[in-house]
Amino acid sequence: MPVVAVINRKGGSGKSTLATHLAAYCAHNGIPVMLGDVDKQQSTQTWLRLRAKQSVSTPAPIVGWTVDPKSVLRAPPGISQVVLDTPGGLRGFDLARVVMFADVILMPVCNSVFDRESAADCYAELLTLPRVSSGRCQVAAIGMRLDGRTKSDEVLKEWAEQQQLPFIGVLRETQGYVRCLERGMSLFDLPPSKVEADLAQWKPILGWLGPALRPATVSEETVKPAKAAPKPMPSGARFDSLKPAQASLLNADTGGRQLEKMAAAAAAPPRPTMIDRVGSLLGSLPVPRFLQR
Repeated sequence: MPVVAVINRKGGSGKSTLATHLAAYCAHNGIPVMLGDVDKQQSTQTWLRLRAKQSVSTPAPIVGWTVDPKSVLRAPPGISQVVLDTPGGLRGFDLARVVMFADVILMPVCNSVFDRESAADCYAELLTLPRVSSGRCQVAAIGMRLDGRTKSDEVLKEWAEQQQLPFIGVLRETQGYVRCLERGMSLFDLPPSKVEADLAQWKPILGWLGPALRPATVSEETVKPAKAAPKPMPSGARFDSLKPAQASLLNADTGGRQLEKMAAAAAAPPRPTMIDRVGSLLGSLPVPRFLQR
């Protein structure tokens, strides 16, 4: 289950706008998605509550996390994609903990010297983390709230090239995003003919995210059935009465130790799933006071 984290230390960079629209895109394309909010402001959870009041029909749901009586955050079952909205000022151990569970990091960047410098510092810290430096977690920047009448996109592209940071697209400043967010909706919920220009700007972004949003599935035909473990030697059986395969097994591991190892491996508990990992991440982060009531 891929995890996309939207990260930028600078407040007002458009993180919640980007996260909610990614979640809406997944829902419209039949991908059950969890919209997790690590930010104390809980902006995306407010968006979800507003969305519940709208008559928006999607092939797949958008869900938040649930809070149990012990205030432990758990990812809901049946989720194929996770989008995480994060707070401003994320750094150090908190930043590393989010990156530990992320497969893709999107950095929304506005065109000001303050936004660019903040994003550059954040990207430099990300490069020091093993999951990013090894390529297991990819990072890309998106220009946010840009004025189409200026050369802001060219300035950001040049800045990204200097940082050696992939720059995958720009989203213009428009009241369409503001009006949608206020109603718990997104541009993907509107008739395409009314937001054609804005949807066109999403194409390169979604194209780059394609492998993460549509993970490859393994065909059942390519999965070979597991070989059954050989039966243990009956008590009292003679070595010379065994079949050749059983005899060679005992020759390789005297006393049937190999059989014991196979049985122990079969009885081992299953490895935690990505849902468990994301649940532990959200559970380890501070819970807002009003959620603890």
